[in-house]
Amino acid sequence: MATPLPYKRVLLKISGEGLMGPTGYGLHGETVFNIARDIKATAEAGTQVCLVIGGGNIFRGVVGASKGMDRTQADYMGMLATVINALAVQNALEQVGVPTRVQSAIVMSQICESYIRRRAVRHMEKGRVVIFAAGTGNPFFTTDTAAALRAVEMNCEALLKATQVDGVYDADPKKNPDAKRFERLTFDKVIGDNLQVMDTAAIALARDNKLPIVVFNMHQANALANVMAGRGKYTVIADA
Repeated sequence: MATPLPYKRVLLKISGEGLMGPTGYGLHGETVFNIARDIKATAEAGTQVCLVIGGGNIFRGVVGASKGMDRTQADYMGMLATVINALAVQNALEQVGVPTRVQSAIVMSQICESYIRRRAVRHMEKGRVVIFAAGTGNPFFTTDTAAALRAVEMNCEALLKATQVDGVYDADPKKNPDAKRFERLTFDKVIGDNLQVMDTAAIALARDNKLPIVVFNMHQANALANVMAGRGKYTVIADA
């Protein structure tokens, strides 16, 4: 029998690419609504949920910089892409009946709240899903780092990292059929072996604050709800 994960407040990190579905760019409506329904099921089961969403389906700052753009300017463009994604997911969540707030690290008072930690915590206590947009509000920091930071600030019990594969492997499972999936890893193992689950700053922040990271495949049906119920495949990264 599956053992449910014991977390009552979690942060879900979704990559921008996770919203593309089969389209290869931008937002795929059915994919976004499937994610919204999955979050709804998790929230209705009694877990408080907040989110950080990447922007790579629209614009990725480091790619812009590699093509000659000023890195700071490119990163700000990437932050704006995360706001677009946050508003799309907010719309989907509210259409399936989940009260939601978007809080941005960059002031955008006409479309969403500014990030205020105590207000975000209060929203979650009232059963609202909170989506944190615009990363940390600073260039040179990824949305992975923003996810770890917000999870710590919100006193989350775990960071759930939604990816394209069902956990952490010792090699790319799409290229190597013999790749081994880990059931459990330590933070130091992830950093020492350069397993590239998240950037090093995010892993170190989670390690220093004893924040477990759960890596799973978001594209399975009811993926988040199943992971929270202890079903399916996933990798837990935590202290030994």
